[in-house]
Amino acid sequence: MEKGRMRTERDDLGEIRLPEEALYGCQTARAMENFPLGQKVNPLLIGAVVEVKKAAAAVYRKLCPEEAEKWDAILWACDQLLAGGYEEQFSTAALQGGAGTSTNMNVNEVIAGLARRRLGPEGGMVHPLDDVNRGQSTNDVYPTALRIAAIRLIRILSDSCAGLQEALQQKETAFEDVLKLGRTELMDAMPVTLGQEFGAYAQAIARDRWRIYKAEERLRQVNLGGTAVGNGTSASRRYGWLVVEQLRQQTGIGLAKAEYPMDITQNNDVFVEVSGLLKALAVTLVKLSGDLRLMNSGPRGGLGEIVLPKLQMGSTIMPGKVNPVIPEMVTQVGIRVMAHDSAIAMAASMGNFELNAFLPLIADSLLDSLQLLIGAVDLLREKCILGLQANGEGCREHLDRSAVMIALLAPVLGYDQAASLLREAGGDPGKIRQLALEKQLLEAEELDRLLDYRRAVRNL
Repeated sequence: MEKGRMRTERDDLGEIRLPEEALYGCQTARAMENFPLGQKVNPLLIGAVVEVKKAAAAVYRKLCPEEAEKWDAILWACDQLLAGGYEEQFSTAALQGGAGTSTNMNVNEVIAGLARRRLGPEGGMVHPLDDVNRGQSTNDVYPTALRIAAIRLIRILSDSCAGLQEALQQKETAFEDVLKLGRTELMDAMPVTLGQEFGAYAQAIARDRWRIYKAEERLRQVNLGGTAVGNGTSASRRYGWLVVEQLRQQTGIGLAKAEYPMDITQNNDVFVEVSGLLKALAVTLVKLSGDLRLMNSGPRGGLGEIVLPKLQMGSTIMPGKVNPVIPEMVTQVGIRVMAHDSAIAMAASMGNFELNAFLPLIADSLLDSLQLLIGAVDLLREKCILGLQANGEGCREHLDRSAVMIALLAPVLGYDQAASLLREAGGDPGKIRQLALEKQLLEAEELDRLLDYRRAVRNL
């Protein structure tokens, strides 16, 4: 089809000019004019809407066998879109008025356009609303599609977290004998091993992995068949049950028809809950990234307890400088996810009566959070944790310079006497031991036993 040629279509608002090669129609074109914001609807959401349309067409193929040719054309069109290659046909903005109606109409029109081409001029008409959208509303299609897209990403993110957890556990084992100074409130604290620290990181990621894995259960109930307000107006009960079953088989996701579809249509607290779990992972990642940056700081003027993989030049003016770019990237992802969580909570709280007009913001924010976290977790594992090395000498140097040994003596000497000993020694760890022996506060054998850091870190 020759590009540059135009065609004219008409709707209730009047005529509109469209590119001849465009599969979409008036409603999509008007949405593109009304919301020229740049950022488009997430392709995963578009794909999930197409799958909903495919499930509906398959059901009507059974319920209306006399229209088999039409439904076969719609099913073919859906398969073509799911196979890819039509991305330019979906150009509506992610943030749009109408609770997602523009996205639903975009898909309806493109499917109808493709199906008409399949049937040809003698094959009859396929209408985007009367046929592709039959028995449906944006208000049950859009949230159902969002649940499908989110569940798929949740499964990937859960697996990514499992990979990060395993990498951290590998470092826990590798660093189990690397003694270092513990820190609380960034001040010297009891001795630990580097392995113990990485073991604690692994435990935190394990909790996030489990929470995210279980989040799928919250999203499996769908309101498909509920149409505009959740009570099923304009859709038969038989269709309502069959379409959810068809979608379950089609996607391989354990979807279930909501017991009270009106609840699912008007309330979006489930997305708030899931986003909160993503925020919890973001918090863990930001904290972990901050620790990595501090332990890697230096190489001469910082802590220098670990060495992160060197990935790129860190300065345009200071030769040899290498920055901890992966933890910095992960931190920014975490901040963005926290911001998305706030946006989702605000949008969900602003629904009115039977519908939330701000579901497009919830959808875009939730899917973006999931995709960002998947990328950040994978990159943190691949480009940071796996290649991370311990600087055992640096760790031991900080430990030996500290006066943390006084905390190991306090249970035997008493807090006040230990504090007095610390003051008299001026905080010098070597003088603490010397004074303890001179004052005959402890026998040398007992003193050495108490100051055995390896015993201390294992609480033996």
